[in-house]
Amino acid sequence: MIITFLGGESFKVSFGDTTLAFNPVSKGSLTAQAGKLKTSKFGADVVLSTLNHPDMNGVDQVGFGEKKPFAITGPGEYEVKGVFIKGFGSESNYDGEKRINTIYSVALEGMNICFLGAIDQEALPKDADEAIDGIDILFVPIGGEGVLDASKAYKLAVALEPKIIIPMHFGDIGDKNSLKIFLKEAGENPKPEPKLTLKKKDLEGKDAEVIILEQE
Repeated sequence: MIITFLGGESFKVSFGDTTLAFNPVSKGSLTAQAGKLKTSKFGADVVLSTLNHPDMNGVDQVGFGEKKPFAITGPGEYEVKGVFIKGFGSESNYDGEKRINTIYSVALEGMNICFLGAIDQEALPKDADEAIDGIDILFVPIGGEGVLDASKAYKLAVALEPKIIIPMHFGDIGDKNSLKIFLKEAGENPKPEPKLTLKKKDLEGKDAEVIILEQE
């Protein structure tokens, strides 16, 4: 599995000849037009959007060439190309408006991903909490301003007991000090990595290890 950070909450996850896109930025994003986010054009097999907002719903941006992605935009259970996905509704106040945010649990290559999206709740909703277990890789927003702030994000992250934590939604899109605060809470200062390449065996012995990805 190769994980690439595209800025904000946008990620590309590739394994074999399959590519997943999480929260791609739409061309209609005012945040992108202001230079705080970048749109990316690539071909995905599956696109998961947690929030119906231009900063995170650019489904049209990840159809390229012969790749026409299967779009998942809300709660439910899905199976696409051997990838098992469950979505759970949660709350967000992103961009000053109360919205439904979908938390995604994704099983692939023997690993479990939990992508929290733009969540603004300090605990998982009951149905998600009961269903999501054994998290290998957790993506958590830390920027405040309608999503979790750095301190609350870290508390939720460690409570979920993942092997790896990948913070997102920081820098230009949120509180500029959020990453510094998050790392202080974690007691870590990892060197940012351009990409994360993982196999199941690489997770052995890891316990809430924070990994910072550079924006591509």
